[in-house]
Amino acid sequence: MTTQIASQSRGRPSGAGDAPTSTGSRATRVLGILTIVAIATLALFGLVLSPADANQGDAVRILYVHVPSATFAYVGCFLTTLGSALYLWKRSQWWELVAYASAEIAALFTAVTLATGMLWGRPTWGVYWVWDARLTSTAMLLLLLLGYLAVRRLPAEPSVRSKRAAIIGLLLVPNVVIVRQSVQWWRTLHQKPTLFANGLDSHIEGLMLFALFVGFVAIGLLFTWLLVHRFRLAWLEEQLDEQGLDLAIAERRAEAAAEVAADTGVVAP
Repeated sequence: MTTQIASQSRGRPSGAGDAPTSTGSRATRVLGILTIVAIATLALFGLVLSPADANQGDAVRILYVHVPSATFAYVGCFLTTLGSALYLWKRSQWWELVAYASAEIAALFTAVTLATGMLWGRPTWGVYWVWDARLTSTAMLLLLLLGYLAVRRLPAEPSVRSKRAAIIGLLLVPNVVIVRQSVQWWRTLHQKPTLFANGLDSHIEGLMLFALFVGFVAIGLLFTWLLVHRFRLAWLEEQLDEQGLDLAIAERRAEAAAEVAADTGVVAP
């Protein structure tokens, strides 16, 4: 069931264009179907058709989800930083909601990245976790995302709350750079990049490369579907907050008018 609300020009985010009136649409339903098909295709190629790796064995199959999840976590962080910067510059509520929605999805994908990385590390390294540069910096990225979301949900005046969250959002892309370059800057157990490590050359090929490509498509579609729905839900939440504030102000004014009427004996119009 999709949440529906009447669109009102007063509460419409700046730059939103045609404001959404529900969390779903025909386009998102088509996108959802494509996502399901892509995930099923990924399961087929990742678990059945692609061969085991000569060194990693079947553990390599985890990478078909791990690598795309990490990539789109970075995309989500980039969108949050971009949205935060544009909000601080133009005070655009639309961009602030894009940043907020992206941060939630980025946090989810970062958590999936850490979880799948731990599952991959147990048979490969012999342990689930080590304080490796890549793992530690990724964990710090997740904490930064959770901090952004926590500040964004603090009870405060909306503009103050959004400004504080946006300042944290600006730190995400620099942290992503640290995560991405950690295997180059420090000695680490984590393997070096294998996909396009030397230009267009790749250390992975055949069905394994195709399975990884399908993983990028499936995770990318899932990321997009979640982002669209989360943005629309955030916009509708803002509309409900606006309506709730208007209703509270109207009720308070009515109470004040009634008190004045009672004190003066004049019937309020």
